[in-house]
Parts: sequence; C-alpha cells; structure tokens
Amino acid sequence: MKRINRTVGLACALAVAGALLAGCGPTDGTKDGRGTVAGMDMQGAAERADAMFYATVGAIKPDIEWVHDTTTTGSCDLTRYWTVMTVVSEQRRGNFLGVVENFWKASGYQIKTVNPDKDMPEIVATSPDGFGIMVLFGHQGQAFFEVTSPCVKNSKVAAPTKAATGPTYEGETAIPTPNVRSDFWSAETPVPGSTPAP
Repeated sequence: MKRINRTVGLACALAVAGALLAGCGPTDGTKDGRGTVAGMDMQGAAERADAMFYATVGAIKPDIEWVHDTTTTGSCDLTRYWTVMTVVSEQRRGNFLGVVENFWKASGYQIKTVNPDKDMPEIVATSPDGFGIMVLFGHQGQAFFEVTSPCVKNSKVAAPTKAATGPTYEGETAIPTPNVRSDFWSAETPVPGSTPAP
C-alpha cells in the first residue's frame, strides 16, 4: 500500500523534518562504540516507535481514527508512519496540535520545531532516549505522524501488532484522504472559550 500523494511543499517539509529527526540521537551515554543504541535493534526501535505513537494518540480526546502507514529503514535507523483518517478542520488544527505538543512536553520530549503554517503546520520533537517524533498536516488537511529512531543494530522488522482504529485499506493502492467525521475535530468553528495553538 502506497502512502497518499502529498504536495511538493509537504515533501520539502518532510525532507527538512526527516533530517532533523535522523540527526537526533541519545545524549545520555546509551550508544555503544559503533554509534548505535546499546542493546537495541530495529525491531526494538519499531516497538519503541509504536509505543510513542500509541501514547500520543491516546492523549487526543475525543478519539481519532488512524491507520498504520509504511515502515522505512536506513543504514542503521528506522521510521514508522501513521495516517489520521479523522477530518480535522482548519479551525480545530491548532487545538489538535496543542494537545499533542502539551503531551510531548509532559512526557519529557524536547520540542525542536513548531511550524505554524496555516495549511501545513507541523511539530517536531525528540524523546529523552533520542527518538524523533513529528506530527504534520498535509494534502487536504490530513494529519500524519512519524517516529524515527536513532542508530540501532540492523535486524528484521515485523509489522505493528496493534490493530488500527480505522480500516486498513488492504488491497488499495493508496490510503485515502481523511473521511471520518468527528463532532468535535471536524467542526468548522473554533473551540468555545479557547485560543488555538500553535
């Protein structure tokens, strides 16, 4: 299954954010002599990435629907991707991003970049153990998450074991644009009494 087509601007944003994420490594002495995270292979990194994502979306209330996207591997790192199927209106994107950013800060993540672009906002952060995590909005306002590991030992990587909250789109050539309506997240009015962020 291919990831949904994105605009050139989003591709550039991903390239920049990817470079930021790929450069994020632990600074607490957990690397071995080869620069990899001691005791962790790509499967372990994938499981850690999954846990970071599940914890993040678990903090988003009301719940959203999401699906697993691709997994990519580099020479010694790994990136997991997820696509949000819930329609998040332009008026509610700031609130959505604010919830995510607050959760990441509370989890001890360092916020590296906040891009408040009206059409394609994004937040990039780093966990205490050197994993990069990003949320961004792309084509037709679809939200995407990705987590990139620091350098780890090469290994086989299994698919995520947790079921997605939305359809899997098995056999489809691409994940469609957001198609799940939410009384809260899809509402085309600001949240009453709140100041959207960022």
